[in-house]
Amino acid sequence: MSNDKNSKDNLDKAKEVMDNITEKASELAGETSEHLVDIVEDVKEKVEEIISDESIQKGKEKANELTNEAKEVLEKITEKASEVAGEAGEHIADFAEDANEEFQETKTKTKSFFQRLFGK
Repeated sequence: MSNDKNSKDNLDKAKEVMDNITEKASELAGETSEHLVDIVEDVKEKVEEIISDESIQKGKEKANELTNEAKEVLEKITEKASEVAGEAGEHIADFAEDANEEFQETKTKTKSFFQRLFGK
């Protein structure tokens, strides 16, 4: 019975660790995305301060477009990082559950073998 509890505890711990990893990866992706957007915004502002000439207005518009595109790309990267982290968490949890099932099956077969061997 103690091994069953240990296996369940180990499975619970593995799930908890994966949940923590998933959460931290999502947070990191979000923070990275926010920092990159801030940097792009700062660069855009500096460029706009320097640019005042009408002939360069197209460059300002292009900078705005690029900023918006960068934001979209960063949002997609954040989403994908969260998805990957979530999937990794699911796979690790599944692996831990499979390992626990294999352990239980092996335990049962071993017990049965010894009972037959010693006739009890």
